[in-house]
Amino acid sequence: MAKTRPGRKDLDSYTIRGTNKVVRAGDCVLMRPSDTSKHPYVARVEKIEADNRNNVKVRVRWYYRPEESIGGRRQFHGAKELFLSDHYDVQSAHTIEGKCIVHSFKNYTKLENVGAEDYYSRFEYKAATGGFTPDRVAVYCKCEMPYNPDDLMVQCEGCKDWYHPACVGMTIEDAKKLDHFMCSECSSDDDVKKIQNGFSVSPATDAKMEPKRRKRGP
Repeated sequence: MAKTRPGRKDLDSYTIRGTNKVVRAGDCVLMRPSDTSKHPYVARVEKIEADNRNNVKVRVRWYYRPEESIGGRRQFHGAKELFLSDHYDVQSAHTIEGKCIVHSFKNYTKLENVGAEDYYSRFEYKAATGGFTPDRVAVYCKCEMPYNPDDLMVQCEGCKDWYHPACVGMTIEDAKKLDHFMCSECSSDDDVKKIQNGFSVSPATDAKMEPKRRKRGP
């Protein structure tokens, strides 16, 4: 933990101006950008301190949105996806405009309702190099893309792989009406045709979500 500089004192909490919301170290916050046409920045508060004139500063660790990273936003990045970066900064506490929650990827996919304050992170990001940890994640479907929780997917009852409806010639409306689904490879196997397992619509909620045979980088 960073040492407190002379003339400053550590604070246990800070109340966001104009609200009754209390921020403490470890909380995730929305910070007002200088360009008000942009989305608020998201950061994790590491430390809160005040100087002799009671000016409150926060030491933060920034989350990056995919479009702010060196590689940019890709097809599998969800609308609420963030990368926890190694970029630390000190900002005026007055720029904090709200609190938010950055969930783990697994917990985010289990939310029944996603609110405006809900985000998720599955990668750590090195701002200087553009590197990610982990550098490999499970991929699905014919397109071999990582899972995007914003996209509907259907599971083959034979091979247990997951598919985007468009990649198997279906509309999203058609996919929602399915009770059972077999991919083209499995549907040609008479034995597999007899399988009658429950139908799932999200790889993140399935116990077999990690197809170890295929991985790719972010």
